[in-house]
Amino acid sequence: MTQVDVRQQAGDTARGTDAPGDASGVRTKGLGGNSVGLMGSAVIGISTVAPVYCLTSTLGSTAGEVGLQMPAVFLAGFLPMLLVAFAYRELNKRMPDCGTSFTWTVKAFGPKVGWMCGWGLVIATIIVLSNLAGVATSYFWLLAGEISGNPSIAALDDNKAVHILTCLTLIAAATAISYRGMTATKGVQYTLVGLQLAVLAVFVVMAFSKAGSVDFPTGASFSWSWLNPFSVGSFAAFTAGLSLSIFMYWGWDTCLTANEETVDSDKTPGRAALISMVVLVGSYLATGVAAQMVVGSGDKGLGLANPETSDNVFAALAGPVMGPVLGIALFVAVLASAAASLQTTFIPVARTVLAMSSYEALPPSFARVHPVFKVPGKATIVAGVATGVFYTVMTLVSENVLVDTIYALGLMICFYYALTAFACVWFFRAELFDSARDLAFKGVIPFLGGLMLTAVFGKTLYDMWDPAYGSGSSVLGVGSVFVIGVGLLLLGVVIMLVMQRRSPAFFRGEILTKETPSLVVAD
Repeated sequence: MTQVDVRQQAGDTARGTDAPGDASGVRTKGLGGNSVGLMGSAVIGISTVAPVYCLTSTLGSTAGEVGLQMPAVFLAGFLPMLLVAFAYRELNKRMPDCGTSFTWTVKAFGPKVGWMCGWGLVIATIIVLSNLAGVATSYFWLLAGEISGNPSIAALDDNKAVHILTCLTLIAAATAISYRGMTATKGVQYTLVGLQLAVLAVFVVMAFSKAGSVDFPTGASFSWSWLNPFSVGSFAAFTAGLSLSIFMYWGWDTCLTANEETVDSDKTPGRAALISMVVLVGSYLATGVAAQMVVGSGDKGLGLANPETSDNVFAALAGPVMGPVLGIALFVAVLASAAASLQTTFIPVARTVLAMSSYEALPPSFARVHPVFKVPGKATIVAGVATGVFYTVMTLVSENVLVDTIYALGLMICFYYALTAFACVWFFRAELFDSARDLAFKGVIPFLGGLMLTAVFGKTLYDMWDPAYGSGSSVLGVGSVFVIGVGLLLLGVVIMLVMQRRSPAFFRGEILTKETPSLVVAD
């Protein structure tokens, strides 16, 4: 081995990696390889999205924006996600790196764009973790009240101190489970994902069976126009609904961030992501149609858009649709969904931070991998602390934190997904005309997905300036969703400038670029 190789290997050892890298210039990081198979990876992807949690949080908001065209918006949100998933699959085949969007955009566009893409993923994850913890907390007390038959116990969730303390406890528990590695994570997920999908299926069947009943006067008769996105009243309403719909699919890429721990890391994560998305779109369409048929999408009574219940639809529908006993099962399913996702959502943020640190884009201490559990220990703990702090601050500042952060989350998701899609096209630009398959899956399909998400990003950015967007709250006359979304992106710019002074080699393109040669040269 040459002297250069010895220096390189020493650097990798100092960063906590147990193998220097591969011919694409990416570095292995000491994670537990071959820990998850295809089914486990797909389950983790579904769990991270948390379909039951997403439905209870956004069914009402989406219905309020687009009315009966809610199922059409679910389909419209699925399309760009599917197109971007092909970009992830192609990039993962070439570079199965747990840094995913960060690593790939650095290789395509350079350090600064890649750093901001990684920041978009990290901050989006922190936002959704805080919302997951909030929903899990609310359903914990709702469930306790239902089981005990004591409304005063359920009312404890309205006590801000009790709510925050419970939320922080759940975050700590999820952090502890994630800290113990992918094997522990996978084992918990099979039960929780199976439970929530089974209960959701029962809800759908019972909602269909009761549709048209005199007990549900606000219900609507099914129409194929519900699946037509062009029937939405205005483009602004469509993009607002689409932003929420995109949020409902966010998390499938966790399959990819766990690629260094997955069997056949170049193939399995991409396949698992596609399986996850098919399960999700089927669940969303069935639930959306069933809910509209039984209670409608209006703002009166049990209607999905009723402002008194729209931010937590299943809490209002559980008893009327499923009865007192099975209604409790729906509460359990929402709690299980939020708790399961709260645990698995630590996977993408911790591994993205690990990768950024391994490539010297963040302080080197975040690159340490636990010697027994084979996880990025410090990154996982810091993610948990950041989530707790973010949720506590936002809860104390704004009563509408759940709604506004979900809307802001859509902006973050569009930002880093679109960059990743375009990175695929640019990275493979020299190969696009090698075959029809390369042109389609490395070029046209990712480009269309990125273009769609860029359009949603731009329109959402414009609309969210209005205080009426989201919860209706504002800061100095500017919509609070705009302040949250843009403010968090600008915070990323500030941190990036600080890191540029601390780690100039990465930002000069000396650590990870498309031209980076193999980090190991054969003897």
